[in-house]
Amino acid sequence: MLSWITANLANIIPLLLIAAAVVLVVRRMIKNKKAGASSCGCGCSGCAMSDACHPKTAPHAPGSQK
Repeated sequence: MLSWITANLANIIPLLLIAAAVVLVVRRMIKNKKAGASSCGCGCSGCAMSDACHPKTAPHAPGSQK
């Protein structure tokens, strides 16, 4: 087993680095999603699909309950 690891060390190290980068990116995306941050990072003001993410609701009539 040790000989296999040493023979493939040139493949294992980059694979571990890429896996670590993917884990960090996913972790950051989850953190941003929980914080309510935009996934693209530029906000929703100029986004053509902003109504799909944040639909505008009709105002409630006075005296009615939600």
